[in-house]
Amino acid sequence: MASGLEEAGWAVLEASTGEGAVEQLRNGFDIDLLVTDIQLAGQLSGWDVAKAAREVRPDFPVIYTSGNPCNPSRQVQGGVFLSKPCNSFQVIEAGQKLITSRRSKGG
Repeated sequence: MASGLEEAGWAVLEASTGEGAVEQLRNGFDIDLLVTDIQLAGQLSGWDVAKAAREVRPDFPVIYTSGNPCNPSRQVQGGVFLSKPCNSFQVIEAGQKLITSRRSKGG
């Protein structure tokens, strides 16, 4: 996924755990979009990472993914849920819509 996004011209930061993702979010990087699986290594879930992102910026756009049908999608304003398998093109399309929507609202 990361390489597909990079090939499309997106700058990508990766984290191997939910805790690592939260640390990157809190380090002040200029991040436009969060893409997270629901089930992550470590103690935090993708829902937890997104919550942390929204503590920094309440309108943070998030794409949630999961290949586990037991992970119900939540209706989260400013978020999109993609069932796995999904590809980088689907993520790019959803991400562009979220970012454009946020910018049109003055974010």
